Amino acid sequence: MTHIMIAGGGIAGLTAALSLHAAGFDRITVVEAAREIQPLGAGLNIMPNAVRELDALGLLGRLDECSVRTRELRYYHRGGGLISREPRGLAAGYRWPQLSIHRGDLQRVLADAVRERLGSDAVVAGVRVDGVETSPDGRARVLLAHRDARGRGGAAASLEPDVLIGADGIRSAVRAALNPGEGEPPWNGMLVWRGVSRVPAHRAGTFMFIAGDDRQKAVVYPMTHPTGPAGRDRHVLVNWALAMPSTELTDAGRGDWNRPVPVAKFAHHYAGWEFDGVSVPEILAAADRAFEYPMVDREPLARWTHGRTTLIGDAAHAMYPIGSNGATQSIVDARALAHAMATHPDRAEALTAYETGRRPAMTELQRANRRQGPEVVISLAHARAPGGFTDIADVIAPSELAEIAARYAATGAFDPETVNAGSPYEVPQPARG
Repeated sequence: MTHIMIAGGGIAGLTAALSLHAAGFDRITVVEAAREIQPLGAGLNIMPNAVRELDALGLLGRLDECSVRTRELRYYHRGGGLISREPRGLAAGYRWPQLSIHRGDLQRVLADAVRERLGSDAVVAGVRVDGVETSPDGRARVLLAHRDARGRGGAAASLEPDVLIGADGIRSAVRAALNPGEGEPPWNGMLVWRGVSRVPAHRAGTFMFIAGDDRQKAVVYPMTHPTGPAGRDRHVLVNWALAMPSTELTDAGRGDWNRPVPVAKFAHHYAGWEFDGVSVPEILAAADRAFEYPMVDREPLARWTHGRTTLIGDAAHAMYPIGSNGATQSIVDARALAHAMATHPDRAEALTAYETGRRPAMTELQRANRRQGPEVVISLAHARAPGGFTDIADVIAPSELAEIAARYAATGAFDPETVNAGSPYEVPQPARG
């Protein structure tokens, strides 16, 4: 039986475990450095191409219970002018919705499904990858250490799985072992603040919006259905993410997505920001905490696969948080990898086939996000009309707006035609391995 080890119990790693199990692989171990898998972080959007894959795993019903099906995305000039309105998900003609969801809720649904389908022992928490050595036959020897171990005596161990999958994020130990000397994730000079607020439903809006100019940006969207008594006492959870340049940065925490900071540190930069009744200051005032991190990514790699070891998710292609593609592409990676494993008996060939199908597009998506992806329309509007506008058509032609959105969707393979054709990662007959 093929033993598959997955380093990392986040979205990429848990989806990989479920996908491999659905493809017929039974011997799967997920090792997670944290002592337990906890619902951390803020919100995210899962695009229809990834929702399609989660639906194939039988999870859409559970996810609908703790998410919102996003129907519209709006872009605004920081002065309040509407740049564009785009239908999303089902409203845009997709067969699957776009989901706005708390990262912790998505991770909880995935973790619960892993325990139910693979058993409670499938996830081993409190164990980190301390190194990887590749033997001549391509097999990885994985050095493991217990998180709470003192020094390296007694608690260290090594395993030689048939396949090793690095799903351990932007600071991946597996990636570091395969690419020694790579160093810290490069910073682009922007700081990001993220958080969640509980606000009255009538003040939260029913749409997702991205607003700002060439220096500042705000992303806001509801991610739960209203709860509480009927009327104005009903509340929803709203995700918000803000970004602006900074000259203050230490290497500590680079790539750390959960560094707490007081909201007062940055709220004053967004005074007066209100868009079609949704007030950014009001939402920030309702937040009980905020997290700060520098906007970092990783340089595209020339290869992800070394023998029987490969990378998925942020470990493979960490990108700027633009275009809702971080978690989305991690999910697609997991499904693509499981499909390759099920359809290529030779394990090294399977990993190479997975990489061949995924790496070129992800490299281009990383580069597209460095060019601001679809959010470049905000910078264009500001550059052409810094003082605002009466009619966006006088600033950016509708055809130009449509072309920007379509080009980015095609890059990430989440245009409606491609998505609606169905998953290319279904396994007709599960492999037994």
